Amino acid sequence: MSFFGFGQSVDVDILLNDADSRRRAEHKTEDGKKDKYFLFYDGETVAGKVSLALKNPNKRLEHQGIKVEFIGQIELYYDRGNHHEFVSLVKDLARPGEVTQSQAFDFEFTHVEKPYESYTGQNVKLRYFLRATISRRLNDVVKEMDIVVHTLSTYPELNSSIKMEVGIEDCLHIEFEYNKSKYHLKDVIVGKIYFLLVRIKIKHMEIDIIKRETTGTGPNVYHENDTIAKYEIMDGAPVRGESIPIRLFLAGYELTPTMRDINKKFSVRYYLNLVLIDDEERRYFKQQEVVLWRKGDIVRKSMSHQAAIASQRFEGTTPLGEARTPGPLSDGGSRQ
Repeated sequence: MSFFGFGQSVDVDILLNDADSRRRAEHKTEDGKKDKYFLFYDGETVAGKVSLALKNPNKRLEHQGIKVEFIGQIELYYDRGNHHEFVSLVKDLARPGEVTQSQAFDFEFTHVEKPYESYTGQNVKLRYFLRATISRRLNDVVKEMDIVVHTLSTYPELNSSIKMEVGIEDCLHIEFEYNKSKYHLKDVIVGKIYFLLVRIKIKHMEIDIIKRETTGTGPNVYHENDTIAKYEIMDGAPVRGESIPIRLFLAGYELTPTMRDINKKFSVRYYLNLVLIDDEERRYFKQQEVVLWRKGDIVRKSMSHQAAIASQRFEGTTPLGEARTPGPLSDGGSRQ
């Protein structure tokens, strides 16, 4: 970035010490495009150099101080004037004075707390960035560099399956089951649909993955539903006693971990939406929340044993004898 004024101008750049070896991750920008950024995790040190390159070697650069900041902030798009900072660290690099030649200043933020995952959504953005500032009397010279933070989890100790019976009295009665209630982002959803009673003509059946972003508090709450995936289970009329398997691979979809009440500003939740359409184009649905998490490199031992125990439990599910009435979906399909 250059500053053009009376006298000297300068290019400012931020360089990480481990730029050659540090992994990069794709992240969606506000305009929907994807760029690659340096990837960090909670507790990692952020270190590097702020480089100043003077444009005119025979002139000096006067300044009121040079600093570098590490910032984590949340921006709500309907309130763009206010940036809510949850991490703010500052290092002073130089006292007020003069810069007479190009030079670099070292900085290090040790074991930085990065509690939340980077996120760009419909109405909110959570970002981490480094910002170098040369304070000037007229205009400051500012350079920013974004990074991406991923939050890692370990395998949930309890991961019960989801099993429900739903239906419309004397017309339709189905049982559906998903093997788990918590899935990592590269997981596979395995399940089955079992038709106990079919007296209406079902012509189509699908499972949708719906992301629900909630921003704001109190009267200023905004909900955005986004259908991430549609998975066709069946095309044609089922018969009583028929069982249909489900196998949905999550790796191919653009998903984030579930985020709940992030800094009291926003939440991101995911739902599996079972949709049935009859021959008169009436739509019936049953929605079930699932938790998504990002898998770390270190996996605890004996997880397969724990998973086997969890799969045999049906905690928090609907009693088998209880049927619920699905309601029709709106024409859009993604808004419940």
